[in-house]
This record gives sequence, structure tokens and C-alpha cells, in this order.
Amino acid sequence: MKLSLRTRVLTGAVAAAALSAGTFGAMSANATEPAAAPAAAVTADPANKNLQQSTHLTVAAATEAAQAALDAAEDENQRVTVAVVDRNGNTVVTLRGDGAGPQSYESAQRKAYTAVSWNAPTSELAKRLAQAPNLKDIPGTLFLAGGAPVRVKGAPIAGIGVAGAPSGDLDEKFAQAGVAALGK
Repeated sequence: MKLSLRTRVLTGAVAAAALSAGTFGAMSANATEPAAAPAAAVTADPANKNLQQSTHLTVAAATEAAQAALDAAEDENQRVTVAVVDRNGNTVVTLRGDGAGPQSYESAQRKAYTAVSWNAPTSELAKRLAQAPNLKDIPGTLFLAGGAPVRVKGAPIAGIGVAGAPSGDLDEKFAQAGVAALGK
């Protein structure tokens, strides 16, 4: 099917407007808090100015972090799910503990995504909802305690989310155990 020039231009304009609106929404969502340290985990490629290099967790490291979080929960007889996402919010590994509730799988992923997206623990982000209640409307996010960013030189490279314990504070404690395991 061949589209007319007018249709292609109109389609391009609509796509550009949607992209601009999405960018504006992301910028507005961050306006209530200053950004964290500059992204030291993303650097320009000196050999090619058109490329960037970024730091990522290996699957082995993500699995180690998830297992450490799950172990911390099991030590306290809690049944949880742990998710680790990369800098782009893509799931690297998910471990569902024995007896974890069905809601915990998606919740863990969304907490991890939220933590890496804002480079902050989700318990801190949940407090921001009072000033910016529309944050909760951003697709894929969950502003409940239980998510923690993994940082290199202050920049987020991954997020760990835990869900299923009776309180978000416990979920976040277990997520932080996963982050701590990477520091060893």
C-alpha cells in the first residue's frame, strides 16, 4: 500500500507530537526532584562520536543479586518474588520464591523498573506522590516500597524489585540485600 505525501507528512507530524509529549511527560515527572549525579555509567565512545558506551550487569551478577535478595527474605520466612532489570527496564532475571503470591511477580518487576528509572529507592519515590500524584499514571511503574537502584559512580545501571512480604519496608530491605551482594 502506497501512502500519499500528505498522509506520510501528517503521520510523521503526529508521531513527532507523540514523541514530544512523551518526552515532556518524562521531564515533568522528574521536575519535583533534581536529577541524581550525571550518568557516569554512560559515556561517549571516543572512537566514534555517534556511539555511547554504557555499563550493564552480567546475567551472573543479576542472578547473584536476585538470589541474595531471595535468601534474605527466606531467612525471615518471607515468600517473595525478586526481579532485576537493566538500565533500560528490561527484565534480566526473576526469581519467584516458593509460596510467593501471584501478584508478586509483576509487582517486583514494576518496582525494579521504577527504581532504575528514577535512580532512587521506591520508598522515597512513593513520598513524592503527594507533590506529583500523576507519577503513578506512568505505565510500568509502581510507587510502593520494595525497589532499589543499582548504581555505578552514582548512575543507575539496574534495579532490583522485591514483592510479597507483608510490608514494603521488608521488601525494600531484601532488595537492598541484593544491591549489597554486588558490592562484595
